[in-house]
Amino acid sequence: MTLQAPARLAHDERSEGVVRLWRPGLVDYHAALEWQQARAAALYAGSEGEALVLLEHPPVYTLGARGNDSNLLVTPQALAAFGAQVVHTDRGGDVTFHGPGQLVAYPILDLRGRGIGAAAYVRALEAIMIEAVARFGVRAERVRGRPGVWVGGAKLAAVGVRVSRGVSRHGLALNVSTDLEWFARIVPCGIPDIEATSLQRLLGEAPPMHKVEDALAESFAREFGCRLEPASWDAPTPTALAGVAS
Repeated sequence: MTLQAPARLAHDERSEGVVRLWRPGLVDYHAALEWQQARAAALYAGSEGEALVLLEHPPVYTLGARGNDSNLLVTPQALAAFGAQVVHTDRGGDVTFHGPGQLVAYPILDLRGRGIGAAAYVRALEAIMIEAVARFGVRAERVRGRPGVWVGGAKLAAVGVRVSRGVSRHGLALNVSTDLEWFARIVPCGIPDIEATSLQRLLGEAPPMHKVEDALAESFAREFGCRLEPASWDAPTPTALAGVAS
C-alpha cells in the first residue's frame, strides 16, 4: 500500500507534546494487537500523534520473535483447556504470560523523532515501572542482562518491544494481582528458574488497578516529557492504514 502524504495533526499534537491515553480495561490480545498496528501506521504516516494504552488481557501466552516453543511446558491444547490462548508475536523476547490482574502498557511513540534508541527505550520503560511501584512501597530494580523489573530476585514486570521505522509497539507488563500459577506452565522469558512475583504477593494486598494505572501514567508522562490526553476506546481506529504496519 502506498502511504499518503502526512496530514497535519489536529491541534498540532506533536509540538504540544501530547500523547493520547486509552484505559479500556480488559481487551482481547488480538484486538489490542490490531489497535497497535493501526496506531503505529497512522503515526508513521503523520495522520495521528503518539498513543498509549493501559489495559488487561484475558489469559494469553505470547512468544516473541526469538521465542522457542520448547519454553511452553505444556501443549497449546492443554493451555487452551485452562482457558489461555497461545500467540506468536513480533516483539522482542521469548515467552511470557498476560492475564487479568496484570497491567499492560503499549506505547506507540515516535522514537526516531525523540532521538531514543531501542536499548534506551527499554531502560526508560523499566524506569517508569520502578518509579510507579515505589509509590506503593515496593523497591524494584534492574538486573543486568535481564530486561524487566525485579524484586529480591523475582520478576515483577516484563518488557518486550518492537521498533519499526522508528515507531514503537508492544511494551511492558506489570503483575499487580496476577494469578502467578500461570507462569508455572512456561519458562518465563526463556530463562530457567525465574520466579514471578506481583504487587499482591509483595504487599499482602494488591493496590486497586486504577491506582496503579494512575501511577504508571504519571511516571510515563514525566519520563517522556509529555501531556497525556484521555481518549475513548470506541473512537474511530485508522483501519485503512493497518495494512502498512510492519
